[in-house]
Amino acid sequence: MMMDISQLSDAELLSLVTAGDAAAEEALAERYSRLVRICARPLFLAGGDSEDLIQEGMLGLLSAIRQYDPASNVPFKAYAEVCISNRIYSAIKSASRQKHSPLNSGISLDSILSEESQTQASTYPGANCRVTEEQVLARESEQELLSAFTRYLSAFEARVLRLYLSGLSYAEMAAETNKPEKSIDNAVQRIRRKLARLPNFSDFSKS
Repeated sequence: MMMDISQLSDAELLSLVTAGDAAAEEALAERYSRLVRICARPLFLAGGDSEDLIQEGMLGLLSAIRQYDPASNVPFKAYAEVCISNRIYSAIKSASRQKHSPLNSGISLDSILSEESQTQASTYPGANCRVTEEQVLARESEQELLSAFTRYLSAFEARVLRLYLSGLSYAEMAAETNKPEKSIDNAVQRIRRKLARLPNFSDFSKS
């Protein structure tokens, strides 16, 4: 009887990855794909390109899977979240220097990654999976702004925002709200437009 690799724990899968098991790596990537969406979506709402953000996040996740050290005593999920976020933030920081880059379609994240932290990330192996003080403060500010933002939304939009930031797919959100996927997409686009008009969000979104 063949083993169902998807039923293995993170630790078991990571051990197989270390031994060169590509199927275990794929299983972990699938398991944490929702975490990638959770990390990327606030930045998509702020004006970024969804597919580019997800792609960068998945690259960060793969780095986490391949670089994770069980001896660090850091839970893999926490380590992966830092790697994913850092990859996304680094990509946007780089894109901010390219006027027509899809990742730079409205986002200014100079307050998130300082030049010093960028230098560390390029100098020290594994530094892209270390959280900086700037990122912690930026994430806290981001969450506070998004929480306050719900007052400008309809009840339906506020519900969609909560589901969206929890990483659910459009199909899952449609099932949860008993609405068609088109209604979900329309709500997300209205949320983006309303968010772009908020002056307090200018550090994250500049149209």
